[in-house]
Amino acid sequence: QVIGCGCQRVAIQHDMPHYLQHPIAGPNVRRNRLSVCSKICYAIGGAPYQITGSALGFFLQIYLLDVAQLDPFYASVILFVGRAWDAITDPTVGFLVSRSRWTRVGHMMPWILFSTPFAVLTYFLIWYVPPFEQGKVMWYLIFYCLFQSMQTCFHVPYSALTMFISNDQKERDSATAYRMMVEVLGTVLGTAIQGQIVGGTSDCLNEPGVSDSRNISTINASSVALEDTKHAYLIASGVISIIYILCATVLFLGVKEQKESGRKNSDPLTFLQGLWLVMSHGPYIKLVIGFLFTSLAFMLLEGNFALFITYSLGHRKHFQNILLVIMLSGTLTTPFWQWFLSRFGKKTAVYFGITWAVPFMILIVCIESNLIISYLVAVAAGVSVAAAFLLPWSMLPDAVDDFKVKNPDIHGHEALFYSFYVFFIKFASGISLANGLNCAKFAGYVTGNCTQPKTVSFTLNVLVSPVPVCLIAVGLLILKTYPIDEERRQGNQKLLQDSETDSDSETSALGSSV
Repeated sequence: QVIGCGCQRVAIQHDMPHYLQHPIAGPNVRRNRLSVCSKICYAIGGAPYQITGSALGFFLQIYLLDVAQLDPFYASVILFVGRAWDAITDPTVGFLVSRSRWTRVGHMMPWILFSTPFAVLTYFLIWYVPPFEQGKVMWYLIFYCLFQSMQTCFHVPYSALTMFISNDQKERDSATAYRMMVEVLGTVLGTAIQGQIVGGTSDCLNEPGVSDSRNISTINASSVALEDTKHAYLIASGVISIIYILCATVLFLGVKEQKESGRKNSDPLTFLQGLWLVMSHGPYIKLVIGFLFTSLAFMLLEGNFALFITYSLGHRKHFQNILLVIMLSGTLTTPFWQWFLSRFGKKTAVYFGITWAVPFMILIVCIESNLIISYLVAVAAGVSVAAAFLLPWSMLPDAVDDFKVKNPDIHGHEALFYSFYVFFIKFASGISLANGLNCAKFAGYVTGNCTQPKTVSFTLNVLVSPVPVCLIAVGLLILKTYPIDEERRQGNQKLLQDSETDSDSETSALGSSV
């Protein structure tokens, strides 16, 4: 059989050293290794999650406050409930995926295929301002939760594909690097589309202090500007929806799942059994908790950065460009971090990559507002953003491999590890975003105003600097106890290769006897 672009699992003998391979396997080695086309098609599938995620992460907060003109408390309820619901759906979908059966298009692809149209529709409706005030909060709450559910049905199966792309850890790491590169490009694209389309209507016309003779004209102009901004958000969401569909199509056509042979899945688990299975593996727990704190730091920064740039630094007309610079910097430095982790190890890359942002988080709030320095800090911060994107997804397969080595009789539950990781991250991020908005409300944030009290500026400074720095410090201390170093990782890989070889040999012997 000719392996097409993106096969999911190949015979382990083709990725083994030459002295362990069967003689007949030699000519097929090159054919069975992942091609660049396979990695690119797989990587493109990760773009929709990041494109929509960056648009929602950077702009939904300010959209709910200044465009939909909701009270900060209700906006915080929408963000928290939406993220909490999203967090709950992750392990639920992971559990259902682990119990779903193989179909003609694969194990994971049906989830990806059927969730896409519903995800696109609900995403578009998030950015539509309904023509009624009563029930507006429920509108955003319902469609935000529905979108998160559909997005989860796409992303959890997609994330689990990492374990089935190749048996070779280096091939998986390489595919992960391609994926992270495309996903960071996705954040750039989402930030660029949303920011540049919406940024063209960012002029604020309801400045306080205008004379009475200009009140009527100012109100009329503000109403027109608000309608233009609403239309701009709809246009941006439409463009992103089209890109979402195109990326899902490339993933479906370019990545063909291969049914795993020679090893059957374990008996189906109940939800509580799956939870205990994941929670009982120490290295996985340490990895998840460590990245929980570091991810919270960057999510808190992401969620409040647009407000911080607009109201604390006073760069209202430049905030979309500063966000874009951060994402571009992250994109360009992703290959560097892939080289760094392969050269110095993943734990070392975590320490260097994530701590790189700390001095610049402190600098941005300590100096007087300066546009040039803001852009320079954005470039430097993007370097850490790339590391924060790449490293968790590069290290999760190592923890799953370690679990497989310790539990050789349990198979087919990889999706649970990925879904529970995303569960913890999303649930905690919902709490942090909701608290951020509530802090802004208590500080005196006024919905729709072009300027805010000094207490709001101070609160935003705290939310983008001291709090993230403390979270990063706690996360790195926990990750220091993470036990899987390079030696243990390579040992696990060899043990799994030997196990796969034995399984393939038994299957071949059984087939010959039959």
